[in-house]
Amino acid sequence: MTEYPASLTLRPIVTWPGKPTAVRERSRFSAPWNATLRLLDRELFELGKGNRSAVAVLQIAMREQDFRQDGMPRANSRPEHPGVILSVTDSIKGPLSFPCDKYDRWQDNLRAIALSLEDLRAIDRHGVTQNAEQYVGWKAIGTGAGGASQTVEAAEATLRRLAGATVANMELGTLAQVYRRARGDAHPDRNNGERAAWDQVESAAKVLRAAGRL
Repeated sequence: MTEYPASLTLRPIVTWPGKPTAVRERSRFSAPWNATLRLLDRELFELGKGNRSAVAVLQIAMREQDFRQDGMPRANSRPEHPGVILSVTDSIKGPLSFPCDKYDRWQDNLRAIALSLEDLRAIDRHGVTQNAEQYVGWKAIGTGAGGASQTVEAAEATLRRLAGATVANMELGTLAQVYRRARGDAHPDRNNGERAAWDQVESAAKVLRAAGRL
């Protein structure tokens, strides 16, 4: 595997949470990049297991124009700093945010996050955790009034996914246009009365409105 996980959307970092690491270090990781991607793919699958609504967003310190039309970083793009943020949102664990900038390469920081996800999942084997209590420290702060339960980045990724964004057509126009398309496609009248996708669209839109993005 040399590609990013299919469930992952790449976006620029909007705001770094907290204070950046002053002195970063070189990691001791020796695993190749494709091993990191395989590990991340497995852990994202396990994290959202049994929950089709899980959304994962990887934020890198690049500009919007540093990403290709298919959402992948351009080959010559260089991040402003090596910090990355992995955000995962699902209906079971809620919004989780994993920032890391300990190391001087963003790829190593992503591997550190993937390894941490593996370690957190391993806690379940002892039978002490019944309701994913080990993830509480990584709960993302809700956005705006009303207790919105997604990060802004995850909300945008949800809208784009439900609007039918594909590798060949990642953008689908402005965010307002994406919202209208997702809303139309998810309307219960078009889905035999099923409201699950509609509720996801409206929940994501609520987060984006509170953040002034929609």
